[in-house]
Amino acid sequence: MRKIIKTITLKVFIIFNFFFINFSIADNHNIYETLEIIKNDLKTLERAVYSGSIDTQKTSNIVASELDQNSEDVLTRHLLKLAEVENQFRELTNKFEEINFKLDKLSTRLSKIQADNQIRFQDIENNISSVNDSNSENQLSLKPKVDEKKILPGSSQPQDLGTVSYKDTETNETSQQIQSVETTASIVTETFQSEEKILPSNLSTNEQYEFATSFLKVGDYSTAERAFREFVISNPDHELAGSAQYWYAETFRIRQLYTDAASAYLEGYQKYPKGKKAPINLLKLGVSMVQIGEKDQGCKMINGVELQYPNANQSVIQKAKYESKKFECIKQDS
Repeated sequence: MRKIIKTITLKVFIIFNFFFINFSIADNHNIYETLEIIKNDLKTLERAVYSGSIDTQKTSNIVASELDQNSEDVLTRHLLKLAEVENQFRELTNKFEEINFKLDKLSTRLSKIQADNQIRFQDIENNISSVNDSNSENQLSLKPKVDEKKILPGSSQPQDLGTVSYKDTETNETSQQIQSVETTASIVTETFQSEEKILPSNLSTNEQYEFATSFLKVGDYSTAERAFREFVISNPDHELAGSAQYWYAETFRIRQLYTDAASAYLEGYQKYPKGKKAPINLLKLGVSMVQIGEKDQGCKMINGVELQYPNANQSVIQKAKYESKKFECIKQDS
């Protein structure tokens, strides 16, 4: 192309010289006009030549053919990349659920340790106070021998474990000091009715409920268990009785006493099926049944939460769906 332009330019130059030689005597004005015409002709010729130098249709066909050849490979690579991303997302989801489960277990263990420490601290405080009371009584008493005979095992005076009578050891309190929170809780549940009442009698029913709830807030689950049980027995027909029964069952679940928790949830489901805590009570009952080995019954209860309580809070319904998927209850549902 450049050769064509150079050839045309050379020809124009020769023509220009020819005209210059032959018309040297002509007027300068005519020469300038001729030069302008030639210049314009050159520009027109140059534009025409350059406009045909690039074959756009041919280039488009080449690009299209290359795209057709590579489109399959590109699509395959994208599909493989998408599958890889999906696998990574699935692995991250599994790890998240595993970490969440471990956090729940750690939280439960911390709650158990807190409750156990509170029980031990209370025992230590009681022992210290009993020793101080004994010393003060010995100092003030004029007849210590007579007074010592009056303080007998099983009396109302503060005593430590060394002065417990044989009859008082029937509840295995001696071995309770070295056992876990679960064993301690089972002993308390068996004997709490013979102990003094926890709820203050001078408070209203609502205030007694709040008083029992305060033990949950500080992590004293053993005392909360006794307080809520006492509230349910004293006020079986109160509007808060169903909620108290639910929290009573929760004190067992937090300490991983799933058998006791299932019994308490079942009692709440049978006695208070229309209470405020009825949907979540049924859900926790199903979860407890699965955890003690009754998966079929537990899954039916978990899947039945939305059917039996369609107007329950969405959080409870979503939690039921999550537990159903977690325990693979969808396959069990008929």
